[in-house]
Amino acid sequence: MDLRIFTEPQQGATYDDLLAVAKATEDLGFDAFFRSDHYLTMGGDGLPGPTDAWTTLAGLARETSRIRLGTLVSSATFRHPGILAIQVAQVDQMSGGRVELGLGTGWFAQEHAAYGIPFPEKRFGILEEQLAVVTGLWGTPVGETFDHAGAHYTLTDSPALPKPVQQSPLDPSKAGVPVIVGGSGPRRTPALAARYAAEFNLAFPAFDEVEAKLANVDRALEEAGRAKESLVRSAALVLCVGSDEAQIARRAQAIGREVDELREHGIAGTVDEVVDRLGRLREQGVSRVYLQVLDLQDLDHLDLVAREVVPRLG
Repeated sequence: MDLRIFTEPQQGATYDDLLAVAKATEDLGFDAFFRSDHYLTMGGDGLPGPTDAWTTLAGLARETSRIRLGTLVSSATFRHPGILAIQVAQVDQMSGGRVELGLGTGWFAQEHAAYGIPFPEKRFGILEEQLAVVTGLWGTPVGETFDHAGAHYTLTDSPALPKPVQQSPLDPSKAGVPVIVGGSGPRRTPALAARYAAEFNLAFPAFDEVEAKLANVDRALEEAGRAKESLVRSAALVLCVGSDEAQIARRAQAIGREVDELREHGIAGTVDEVVDRLGRLREQGVSRVYLQVLDLQDLDHLDLVAREVVPRLG
């Protein structure tokens, strides 16, 4: 099972904080460093303030060498798809081909109001069109142009440059980066993933709902005529593991959560409990887990997972 480190910098982090976590992620052998794409804290003062996701990833692209880098997830409301395609392609080049793009509709109305970003009531069509534009720009052969006339965006005679270093996982004859789509809806987001994504992500799912939600994805893939094994299935879950009950309690307190609640909803508890939880997720069809790390100063937390959990996953 792939384990990825997932951070929420809007809660309060500098670039240097994120760099330290990213370097620990790489040194300890984890698969990837991902971050949220938000501009406003969801609790607390958020000091020193937000960092931009793609600016951060550009810096980390030059200061790491192995780990994958990406967003979980960028909001379709934040950037024009033409600009987003350029940003992601550039960071992919800067990283030597290690970037992935998670893209969603956006949901946090307050952050849009705080920074003057339009927040339409209906956003699914915007997301769908952005995926078409971004992947279309990347996949256009060099020397040809890309045009798009949609309900939300119009592009005319675009040279569709630059290209990512990577090839599209869905069509290796074209340039592209792995796209991650997630959501809890039974039909629309699974269908969107079946059309555009290399990975489908469940964000903080209830454990007893995982199999049913992944079954929706399987149906969408079948309807699209796409092989089930061509799509990675992942979940993002909060991390709180300790070598004993006292350490678990200290880590829960540091992130303002209750131990029992974390055990019920997260990758939490003793090493044995966490290994068991990850094993059950694998049995349900999840092959990749994003470990949401909320205390960015506690690098020993990552070390414990790398030393005592990972070797037992097989």
